[in-house]
Amino acid sequence: MKTALETLTPTRVRLNIDVDAADLAPALDKAYRAIASQITIPGFRKGKVPRAVIDQRVGAESVLSEAINEAVPTAYENAVREHSLVPMSQPDITIADDPTLQGMSFTAEVDVRPEFELPAYSSLHVTVDEARVPESQVEDQLDSLRTRFATLTPVERACVDGDVLLINIRGAHAGEDVPDLNGNALSYELGTDGMLPGFDDAVRGAQVAEERTFTFTPEGGEWGGKDIEVTVTVSAVRERNLPPADDAFAQLASEFDTIEELREDLRRRIGRVRVVEQAYEARNKVLDALVDAVDIPVPDNLVDAQVADHFSDGHGEGDLDHRAEVNRNVRRSLVAQMVLDKVGEVEEVQVSDAEFTQWLVNEAPRYELTPQDFADQLVKSGALPSALAEVRRAKALSLVLQRATVTDTAGAAVDIEAAMRPPEPAFAASEPSE
Repeated sequence: MKTALETLTPTRVRLNIDVDAADLAPALDKAYRAIASQITIPGFRKGKVPRAVIDQRVGAESVLSEAINEAVPTAYENAVREHSLVPMSQPDITIADDPTLQGMSFTAEVDVRPEFELPAYSSLHVTVDEARVPESQVEDQLDSLRTRFATLTPVERACVDGDVLLINIRGAHAGEDVPDLNGNALSYELGTDGMLPGFDDAVRGAQVAEERTFTFTPEGGEWGGKDIEVTVTVSAVRERNLPPADDAFAQLASEFDTIEELREDLRRRIGRVRVVEQAYEARNKVLDALVDAVDIPVPDNLVDAQVADHFSDGHGEGDLDHRAEVNRNVRRSLVAQMVLDKVGEVEEVQVSDAEFTQWLVNEAPRYELTPQDFADQLVKSGALPSALAEVRRAKALSLVLQRATVTDTAGAAVDIEAAMRPPEPAFAASEPSE
């Protein structure tokens, strides 16, 4: 097999490939065997039909066509390896007009990863926020824990944010009830914006037994675009009373004997979460610095295709500014992929079975699947290589992150390896008894 490489642009090449008789022979053998197993010729056992008879009955052109379908992908892959190309798209194949059983020629145009040099990882220097824990966060966590042990006391005043209301709600459009917006004795904490848009503003300040109305217009569904008049009756206003933050509460809600021990535990655990957040900030900033340190052209075909996919996937047409922003984001994402792929190659990054299994365990819940079902879907859809590539890129970025210089705003070095250990829960506490 002979190959020649033409560089059309820094990101697109044309491969001219000549397949001689010796290289075509395995594909021809396979084609003859396949056809022999499919046809029935009197006087010959199935699968044992001679080639000359196949040529006579089926036609050498049919055999050649099947052989070409087998030979072209193999020849293309060999040519890609020979010229050390990294394809980024499916090739456009053009077969010469005169293929024969003695050989054939074809061309393959394909988008490829351009040549570029990686920067020294140690030259990347990023600054992240400090991981210190403000006392206000400790008190917020303590208040959140106290809220779980709070009691509710009925009050006769107007309701305010934080009160827990009992409400009856009715929705109607043009006199017709909207069943999905009807309910009685519903418990709701005012100020959480957990009901319909406009609900909190309409109900805030209501007294017990007072009725409030407002208009709600759903965006979709059976009532999409229709104005629905919502009527809310407040049947009870209950004030939440938090237990005092003292030693008795610490003993009730945790394994600690004093409130200061509980505060210190909260401080330590929140600090651990802050360290992990700091590490993810460093990870993102190092990736940005790595991308900024290289100047790589991106195949326009890939950018255009991904931008088109974005706007065909429920994102509308987009104005010029929005399309330009999506275009920039797509280009930057492709550069990041190319850079991390090259890091993986240069550093010989490998993904172990255990690492991929852990990735499956982490990702499967996003799709409401078990890890095994998720893996099966990846295999069936042909997405397994892409998934492995993503895990490899993540490992490559972790390697760069460990060699980059990361400091916080106070000038202290950040221990990335320690920071990326799994975080513990925000706090440990007992559950309130029923």
